[in-house]
Amino acid sequence: MYLAVVIDLYSRKVVGWSIGSRMKAQLVCDALRMAIWQRRPAEGLIVHSDRGSQYASNDYRRLLKAHGFEGSMSRKGDCWDNAVVESFFGSLKQERVQWRHYQTRREAHQDVLNYITMFYNSHRLHSYLDYMSPNQYEAEMAKLRKVA
Repeated sequence: MYLAVVIDLYSRKVVGWSIGSRMKAQLVCDALRMAIWQRRPAEGLIVHSDRGSQYASNDYRRLLKAHGFEGSMSRKGDCWDNAVVESFFGSLKQERVQWRHYQTRREAHQDVLNYITMFYNSHRLHSYLDYMSPNQYEAEMAKLRKVA
């Protein structure tokens, strides 16, 4: 199974995801569409990705252009630009997947979705966020904006 995610760099929240049996353009487009639906970002948003062919596909590029987003990819060998996503996948593997033995794809799919929604976004603490979860951080920032 393949998992594509879109992470908000501000809050480290996974705001879009898609799981499929093949790593195709449709998978990453679906993850981006979910993120757009959840966040409703303004034109000019920079969407960073790795150098996978699915991110260079015509479908993905058309989706970016249709929403007025700017696509960004690292140069070959610059893995640091995608460190937040790589960190997420490392956490997913270490904290969840490596300890499980899934009987079906559906079981694996459900477990990964539960990890994202019920643990990673809601409870997993991030040092970058002053040891808050992405959801807690967003709530705190919303309170501060109301006060200001």
